[in-house]
Amino acid sequence: TVTQGDDVLCAGGTLSVSELKPAARAWRFAEMALLYGAAPFAVNHAVHGQGVPVFIALLPVLAIILVFLILDRTFSLRRELSQGFSLAQLGPILAVFAIGGGIVATYVAEFRPDLFLEFPRNRPDVYLRIMLLYPLMSVAVQELVYRTLFFHRYGVLFGGAWWLAILLNGVLFGIGHLVIGTPLAVYGTMATGVLFAWRYAMTRSFWAVFIEHTLWGALVFTVGLGRYFFTGVGILSWR
Repeated sequence: TVTQGDDVLCAGGTLSVSELKPAARAWRFAEMALLYGAAPFAVNHAVHGQGVPVFIALLPVLAIILVFLILDRTFSLRRELSQGFSLAQLGPILAVFAIGGGIVATYVAEFRPDLFLEFPRNRPDVYLRIMLLYPLMSVAVQELVYRTLFFHRYGVLFGGAWWLAILLNGVLFGIGHLVIGTPLAVYGTMATGVLFAWRYAMTRSFWAVFIEHTLWGALVFTVGLGRYFFTGVGILSWR
């Protein structure tokens, strides 16, 4: 259930603003800066500067996030995953995707026809596996980290400034993709990050953003932009 007033940005069960003392608020700001600001730069350096495999470099960050959620008595994964969404909320998700995705697909087909549908055309077997595994191995983790955890622990810090929390979440989501090594990956995920953050703030539903994120990720793989979002992290070879 979404609370009202100053706590509208918080996931269910999060402490209210009045219950966070100044020291606790300062700690959470520092925690947020380290987790979403410093950690992506550290991972990027480990991968591209030290040659550490990206999945290994991410393990300490994921471990810290897991500890946060386990020790936070106000968080319930069951409660988070039980929050569904209605067909009325699904409609806007599909409408935005149809319009935005159509524009992206048309642009690639018109200006980069050499890339258009290259993955499903040239490597259909790998493409199918990616379509099946991507939502579980990538989307679910990213949404738990960037929407569930962010709004649960740090939404309380923004009071009623919902627009600031949403914009910051989008920026941090883009920074989290620095390791990919392409500007399009960073700026593209900033844009979709704002969309996903807005969707989560409006629906308070993990499944709503999970579906929306999955749709946009599938679009990237399908229309020919995958090389710009995955180059450099050892997931796929596009040559």
